[in-house]
Amino acid sequence: MKPAFYALSPGGWRDYVTLLHPPYTLWHLSYVAVGAGLAANLDGTRLAWTFAAFFLAMGIGAHALDELNGRPLQTRISDTTLIALAAVSIAAAAAIGVTLAFGFSLWLLAFVAFGCFSVIAYNLELFGGLFHSDLWFALAWGAFPVLTAYFAMTGRLRADAVVAAAFAALLSLAQRRLSTPVRAVRRRLESVEGTLVWRDGREEPVTPAALTAGAEGALRLLTLATVALGAALLLQHAVR
Repeated sequence: MKPAFYALSPGGWRDYVTLLHPPYTLWHLSYVAVGAGLAANLDGTRLAWTFAAFFLAMGIGAHALDELNGRPLQTRISDTTLIALAAVSIAAAAAIGVTLAFGFSLWLLAFVAFGCFSVIAYNLELFGGLFHSDLWFALAWGAFPVLTAYFAMTGRLRADAVVAAAFAALLSLAQRRLSTPVRAVRRRLESVEGTLVWRDGREEPVTPAALTAGAEGALRLLTLATVALGAALLLQHAVR
């Protein structure tokens, strides 16, 4: 089986598309839209730069480090290239954050520091994997984008942003509950045997595809649902 349902055939430019984990990158960028969309007023420039920073740090940097740490996607991208991608993208994201902080609010520097630490500690499983957990994923990849985007628009945090961050964290935990067993089947399962026998007499063979179909279908739908929510919250500002 492919290492992920969205993975392309290995080699060339296809490896770089696979490296982005397109559905999940889109999913977590939608949390940026959710956080920004909750603000009373949008600043288009800060929003665009916030999207860019999270795409660089999460979409490219985090996934490059993840691939460097064990090759879960089985790409043929060299270690040197992965290190360069991670270093440049994370540094660029930090530079964007620092620039916004000096132009808007220095409190954004705290968000920049937390984001850089999270990307590196989680994906390289530093400190014995202390920060490589479902809870940390939920906080760093779910709650954090919501809170950062909201603060980048408003310069403060309010109860509605905190509740939205809790929503993103819980949804990210649900994502992990679905994706973790799927990854295990796709990346570590050697073989599977057996037959499902239903009460009406039907029989179905147990296959790796059968083990992953339900969870992956749910993950696809949740991706679309999260994107739709983020888009709706942003669009409300356009139609006022």
